[in-house]
Amino acid sequence: MDTRELITAYETELIDAVRKIDPAQVGKALDILMEAYRADKQVFVFGNGGSAATANHFVCDFGKNAVQGDRRRFRIISVSDNVEKITALGNDIAYEQVFRQQLINLMRAGDVAIAISASGNSPNVVRACEYVKELGNRLIVLAGFSGGQIAPMGDAAMVADMTSYERVEDIHLILLHMVVCYFKEHQELFA
Repeated sequence: MDTRELITAYETELIDAVRKIDPAQVGKALDILMEAYRADKQVFVFGNGGSAATANHFVCDFGKNAVQGDRRRFRIISVSDNVEKITALGNDIAYEQVFRQQLINLMRAGDVAIAISASGNSPNVVRACEYVKELGNRLIVLAGFSGGQIAPMGDAAMVADMTSYERVEDIHLILLHMVVCYFKEHQELFA
């Protein structure tokens, strides 16, 4: 395969995946986030590996760009961004508890979580999602493959129905950039 074929094949697969994004699920995610903003609730984001990088990237973009000017911004943090805490919890309790244990300490009624997992089956992400639902809080899910265990738990579930981790992660970034751009381009929501 030459490089042009590589680029064309990759482009085709991503464009097809973007076209398959369920607008209703994106709309639900936007509504959940807007409700959290209006109620001044905290948004937590988490994922492993590339999904941790996506979580941290989204927290940066969304926290800085979704609301412009001197207005109050979204309260958003990633529980994937503290290697000291993650490794201590993994060593002292269990790796599958690294996000759940942080949420036990930080999450309050009415807060929102965004879970990112390409497979949808990472045990630490599944345990955290279960905790969010135990509290009765809202959960936004970004998954790949067929959605795994976490997609059915989501109040909004955006699933990239693909089997390449790299391409699923591409779609997750695209989806989260869409969310940032939506709020950035609709500042009247914050007036």
